Amino acid sequence: MSRRELSTPRTVVVTGASAGIGRATATMFAARGARVALLARGGAGLDAAAAEVRAAGGEALPIRTDMAEPEQVEAAARRVEEELGPIDVWVNNAFTAAFGRFLDIPPEEFLQATRATYLGFVHGTRAALRRMEPRHRGTIVQVGSALAYRGIPLQSAYCGAKHAIVGFTEAVRCELLHDRSAVRITMVEMPAVNTPQFTWLRSHLSQHAQPVPPIYQPEVAARAVVRAADHPRRREYRVGGSTMLTVLANAVAPGLLDRYLARTAFGSQQTDAHVRPEGHGNLFAPADESRDYGAHGVFDDRAHASSPQQWASRHHLGKAVMAAGITAAGCAVMRRNRHPRPGRAGAACGSGPLG
Repeated sequence: MSRRELSTPRTVVVTGASAGIGRATATMFAARGARVALLARGGAGLDAAAAEVRAAGGEALPIRTDMAEPEQVEAAARRVEEELGPIDVWVNNAFTAAFGRFLDIPPEEFLQATRATYLGFVHGTRAALRRMEPRHRGTIVQVGSALAYRGIPLQSAYCGAKHAIVGFTEAVRCELLHDRSAVRITMVEMPAVNTPQFTWLRSHLSQHAQPVPPIYQPEVAARAVVRAADHPRRREYRVGGSTMLTVLANAVAPGLLDRYLARTAFGSQQTDAHVRPEGHGNLFAPADESRDYGAHGVFDDRAHASSPQQWASRHHLGKAVMAAGITAAGCAVMRRNRHPRPGRAGAACGSGPLG
């Protein structure tokens, strides 16, 4: 993308914009003067996010939208173009999740998590492409996860949806290439991120859920999304050394990783605190309907505000050195944890679900 294009205010749609990565991303685009449409279900969170966008210097259009409902998504896209102008960038980020052992998650909860997370991306991509293709321009950014390539226990619904998004996106990308389309579609695979979703997710665990360290702040993820929107010819971005390590380890030794995660990932995804009963969390209804949770979760004291790997990805020599270091470190960690002490909750190769 040229400097002129980057300096021109763009119309950007961000789904799941009321909290977490979506909210941080919307604010970051706004700081560039973008016209930002914020799509989410929760009223209080959406209104607060819109206020942050305006304070950052952008124009905000909050639209209450359930991404699981294609009619609502299409109506939102139509309104965006009527009020803000042609959509330049569409960021798919919204999701819901059910946390727990697969057999403990009722079919209706699994279905809802799949509809909102996987089919939400499908509906968003369709709405964007219907408008971008006739104009022969536009960018779609899919917010993914390290768990799109490596499933971990207690997150079968989330991992399944993120895996599906990868396959769906690859298929659509090939169709665009076949048509010689100028519309770009790219993915950003995320590590564990400190978002409010660990407070409001639907959990079937006795202990409070937590992301698997290392944990990053939403702004780290948002910077990667904005960069992907600026440079969409790259098919995929990976954020954080843990994401690179997860993908690499699964490609090299998936069976060993199965056993490693079976021993460590149950403990590393739970704190010592007991779960407070809060209904279904945000699975069937927004958790931020009457309360704004902000972009950050409750793990600020443990979350990183920057990622050396993200810097390295912009400097090819540094990237090569980083990859070698991550590979060596990963091998050492897996050897050390092959026989963990009883009761030890080692850090898993991967990340928790995203916000």
